[in-house]
Amino acid sequence: MSNATLETPAPAMPQRLNVRPVGDDVLNVADFNERIVGAYNDGSAEMGLPADLSTARSLITAGSAVLRDFSYIAPEIPLLNSDNCVACMACVTECPDTAILGKVVPKAKLEAELETVADPVEREHYRKQFGKTTKFWNVYEKKGQEPGYFGIFIDPTKCKGCAECVEACGDHGALAMLKKEGNVLPRFQKTFNFYRKLPETPKQFINEKLLTDMMLADRSLLYVGGAGSCMGCGEGTAIRMMLAATGFVYGKENIGIVNSTGCSTVYASTYPYNPYLVPWSNSLFENGPTYAMGVRARWDQMGWKDKKLWVFGGDGAMLDIGFQALSRMLASGMNIKVLILDTQVYSNTGGQSSTATFMGQNTKFSVHGKAIPGKTERRKEIAQIAMMHPNTFVAQTSCAMTNHFYKSIMAANEYDGPAIVSVYTTCQPEHGVGDNMAMQQSKLAVDTRSFPVLMYDPRKGEKISERLSLQGNPATTEDFYVEPKTGEVYDFVMFARSEGRFSKHFDKDGKPSATILAARQERLENWHLLQELAGIR
Repeated sequence: MSNATLETPAPAMPQRLNVRPVGDDVLNVADFNERIVGAYNDGSAEMGLPADLSTARSLITAGSAVLRDFSYIAPEIPLLNSDNCVACMACVTECPDTAILGKVVPKAKLEAELETVADPVEREHYRKQFGKTTKFWNVYEKKGQEPGYFGIFIDPTKCKGCAECVEACGDHGALAMLKKEGNVLPRFQKTFNFYRKLPETPKQFINEKLLTDMMLADRSLLYVGGAGSCMGCGEGTAIRMMLAATGFVYGKENIGIVNSTGCSTVYASTYPYNPYLVPWSNSLFENGPTYAMGVRARWDQMGWKDKKLWVFGGDGAMLDIGFQALSRMLASGMNIKVLILDTQVYSNTGGQSSTATFMGQNTKFSVHGKAIPGKTERRKEIAQIAMMHPNTFVAQTSCAMTNHFYKSIMAANEYDGPAIVSVYTTCQPEHGVGDNMAMQQSKLAVDTRSFPVLMYDPRKGEKISERLSLQGNPATTEDFYVEPKTGEVYDFVMFARSEGRFSKHFDKDGKPSATILAARQERLENWHLLQELAGIR
């Protein structure tokens, strides 16, 4: 399914802004959103919609999921205390549903907007959504420049109540969950409408060297939310951040996506809802990279060599059934980028194991029973395999490490050739963790050597040790990171203890099984190999 053809020149038919070209036909955006999406929203679609051309061709307009309403999903919604907000943007960055957004408004502009609100109670409510932060107020005042108010706004129609934003906010205490009682939802909707009326954050408040600021720019918000992903989905955050980094630098007109079958194709194309503002197309489970090679060849033929083409796929699609297609794409040397959403399971088909699955993990097809204690094979490491392909950029990263993630994406985009970015993506139902834990578990995976971050850039030198950087991992010269105050060792045992998928490996006293200890050793050996390749060991 696609929201616009990947082969149609962008400038076509500029005078008809509500029409997207599709081959010899056109898809009327206004008609699709009003007639088709409207019918699905009011529940009348299956009774009254005809099997028309757009339905027959599985076409979905860009960003149609912005019309989807998830306000009924959860009993709670995040509430901002602007007095505690430091404008770190962690909540905005980590939200998987584009449900919480930040904005900086110049002092005079906001005060003028507030003056137009007749009701003093309502006016004061809007004012409390903004705070005077050091970053946008004090620093600018000291420079003698007009300061800006920083505000956080929640879209009640996109928020699923996962509380990931509260977890990301951490000790700042600027966010807390509020029950949806009385007039809470109408008030939140009215407040978000006020946010929409405000102008985009001015350029002077967006520091391009501070990567977390990217989502203050509208050109970075290319994933509108409304996708049918699980609450707190780790994949959603990774996709949003990838699009933000790419859109901020290159613009949405210069991005295309080929998506291998998986969770990301299901939650992002549940007809008629599409969260993307860039052209994209679903492919089969095993041939996303092959499909992308065809698109890249056609784009290059059309003179579109500078446009960025990304392939999405899970660990099952890229490490298992589609591995040959991926390898062939890397060997081709074509300028294609790959985002691997590594959940360590085939989440889309019920959570059976993949070759990325950790040892000891309880999954379908590797069920923990009396005879076999879960998955017994070692984990396949796509990063090391990809490094062995000629002239391929490789990064392994985590959404919890914002700077490392963004730098990985930006370096991959800059690299003239094939690039892989494998990102740890928590799958709450399959990992057995809370809806709000994607960021924390992703960080713990890095800290315990379960999923080390790395960057391998062929431009850095001739030797692997010159190309490979393990910067971002704690205590890179040691076997494990040890907490200085408590002496606690951050290893795979600690990681496994925190997740339900390994729960059967711990007895009533918390003692780990032999399998978990073997998995710990396997993760340590993987870390030793990376240290050796990087010239550290």
